[in-house]
Amino acid sequence: MTFLLLIPLALPFATAPLGRRALQHLAPATALWLVTGAAVVLACCSLTALGAFVLTGLLKLPLFAAFGELVRPLRTPSNLVVVPAAAFSVGALAVSLWAVCRAVAHQARAFRAATSEADRRATAGDLCVIDSPRPDAYALPGRPHRIVVTTGMLRSLNPAEREALFAHERAHNAAGHHYFLAVAELAALCHPGLRPTGAVIRLAAERAADEAAAVVVGNRRLTAQAIGRAALAARAAQGERPSFAPAATTGPVPQRVAALLAAPRAPHRTARWIAALLIACAAVSACASATGIIGFHHAVEVAQGEEGH
Repeated sequence: MTFLLLIPLALPFATAPLGRRALQHLAPATALWLVTGAAVVLACCSLTALGAFVLTGLLKLPLFAAFGELVRPLRTPSNLVVVPAAAFSVGALAVSLWAVCRAVAHQARAFRAATSEADRRATAGDLCVIDSPRPDAYALPGRPHRIVVTTGMLRSLNPAEREALFAHERAHNAAGHHYFLAVAELAALCHPGLRPTGAVIRLAAERAADEAAAVVVGNRRLTAQAIGRAALAARAAQGERPSFAPAATTGPVPQRVAALLAAPRAPHRTARWIAALLIACAAVSACASATGIIGFHHAVEVAQGEEGH
């Protein structure tokens, strides 16, 4: 059981390299769904494994053993393994819970601030223009979805580039990319191995919006030019907005521009292997954590004297 529960704690470290390869060989929207789904499964499985270690450690204590109606010792590896694993799991879960609570509170404040600022401005359709010399533009989720852009950003782009920028931000809102970014941040807080995966998910969301904007505008070069100029203009901007509000100026912009300027590539056989590996990582992690929990439950039943009943 102990060995099986170590697998969900190790597999998240393999997700980021696979995610980067998936983004190279798959359509950005497909890679976004695939990598985010794998990150969610791996984060949940790692939390499950930590919880199982904590329960195992607690049931080694007389008080909790009596509470669990154990009539014989719980069959586990040596205390030299179980106790440190349980102590580490308690600390890891406490740190994750604290980090998640802090992040949720911070993001909620930032979202309220951004929404309040947008509510005070007149809108033209889904476009909200803020009078500020600081160049900035982002997709603000909510009801309704809005595109927030400053006058500083509008002055930095010509009319055609503005339309490309607006198409990019509208693609974010239409595809619900803020959900992917929020999930990526929470998963990264649950397991440190998923932090690089969060960056991959953010890049995949931007690449997906880039491709959608290029289709709407009908000009990949113009879209790349708009994103590049907007990023250069906003390089010093530090707007108060939630991190799950996507913006065309975030991420590795040179890499995104290069992808837009390159001709779209047909799916390669490698793409299927990368997708299969990501799915396999998630499946193995889920099976290992489920088998570990089932083994733990059986060990508890044995300790309760229910074996054979």
